[in-house]
Amino acid sequence: MKEHPFDKLARKNAEALVAGGQERIERQHAKGKLTARERIEVLLDPGTFEEIGRFVTHRSHEFGLEKQRILGDGVVTGYGKIHGRDVFVFSQDFTVFGGSLSEAHAQKICRIMDLAMQNGVPIIGLNDSGGARIHEGVVSLAGYADIFYRNTLASGVIPQISAIMGPCAGGAVYSPAITDFIFMVEHSSYMFVTGPNVVKTVTHEEVTFEDLGGAYVHATKSGIAHRTFPNDIECLNAIRKLLTYLPQNCEEKPPKLPCYDPIDEENPELNHIVPLDPNKSYDMHRVIEGVVDNGSFFELQPDFAQNIIIGFARIGGWSVGIVANQPMEKAGTLDRLSSRKAARFVRFCDAFNIPLVVFVDVPGFMPGTDQEWNGIIIHGAKLLYAFCEATVPRITVITRKAYGGAYDVMNSKHIGADFNFAWPTAEIAVMGPKGAAEIIFKKEIENAADPEAKLKAYTEEYTRIFANPYRAANRGFVDEVIYPSQTRIKIIKALELLKNKVAHLPKKKHGNIPL
Repeated sequence: MKEHPFDKLARKNAEALVAGGQERIERQHAKGKLTARERIEVLLDPGTFEEIGRFVTHRSHEFGLEKQRILGDGVVTGYGKIHGRDVFVFSQDFTVFGGSLSEAHAQKICRIMDLAMQNGVPIIGLNDSGGARIHEGVVSLAGYADIFYRNTLASGVIPQISAIMGPCAGGAVYSPAITDFIFMVEHSSYMFVTGPNVVKTVTHEEVTFEDLGGAYVHATKSGIAHRTFPNDIECLNAIRKLLTYLPQNCEEKPPKLPCYDPIDEENPELNHIVPLDPNKSYDMHRVIEGVVDNGSFFELQPDFAQNIIIGFARIGGWSVGIVANQPMEKAGTLDRLSSRKAARFVRFCDAFNIPLVVFVDVPGFMPGTDQEWNGIIIHGAKLLYAFCEATVPRITVITRKAYGGAYDVMNSKHIGADFNFAWPTAEIAVMGPKGAAEIIFKKEIENAADPEAKLKAYTEEYTRIFANPYRAANRGFVDEVIYPSQTRIKIIKALELLKNKVAHLPKKKHGNIPL
């Protein structure tokens, strides 16, 4: 008896939903991992997912693949909503050929990338793949390149978010690397260009998958992972939260949410955070938390280059990007890693119309052969370039030290900041008072009967004249010296004023950032 067309559709839908089969689904669960479809259910608002390409299969005939045609071909693609806003998503299915990328698999991903670009909608990739499908040879490699090309075209146009939820190796790593944010799941995901076996063959190093490219490594050593999470569900929920700070595309502004915290009350606790002794450290997180809307700070790369803090927050309901020196780590100095970390974040915020709020306590750039030989000049220039190029509203608060070239780099008035505030504890100078006194009064100190006492006297004199915010305020380099308790109020008023800011860069194809 001929099968009814409706029955055939129902059968094919059921076949597609089971993907690689129940046994492989159970293996996925045994590893503590969700399936591709389960991940989409967690990520998107309930009932909003619309699938595209459910019945796509590969076209390969070599190596017996013609006998293994599984509907969907290892990736689930489509669109839905997160907090009521449209997103496109692809979720690789490890139960089908290990999630390996074929020509058809790549075409499905490219299809939704094109739709995302055309409609100005963020795209989220959930990566769980054994790499290129070697049975298909060069066409699978071509598929990767097609994806990389679209990632590059989409960069700065729509937000691109990658979650690494299983293996991601070889050429597969370059698509997430081009995207804006990478989240990883601890103990079940890894990223590397060449695996442990190749490493052992070429360099004779013995290393595990986890130690070579696990979540911890990329969160602490390479800085590739923006956040890590203990399981799939927490990772997916974090993506949902991240999107609340972002606009849909570069033509829109991020959503302003209702603010239930006071916007016109001072916070006296801020008056007691910065020690009067300039050699004592304090936690800049306390300053940030005392200024932003309660519980709104979403830190990125918290375990990498900890001498600088980056992340999203809301101040008076406005979505902002936070960049802040951290005095508790390397005294808040800028080094090559912290400069690189902050520069890319600044460029993302500028690309997507997110105002920048910068908290400054920086004694300078980290000295030493390690820094110089590894390119601190170029890396520091990245952060300088990023701030100089940014046309979004830019607000700076100098809490304490702002010395030398690092003062210039950290969103100073001279490189285009809109509002620059300083606390009374601010010290804005070429260098620290003691070092300055040793250079300026070198001969006087050397010839003194008591060099130590002379140095102390000259240090105090330099401190009185320069190690304060008032010389800069006299010149207009600081717009206002404020009590710390007023900081939130001042920033909210500035954000309100700057909400319609328009600034244009010189006409060019693109700049040549010092990479």
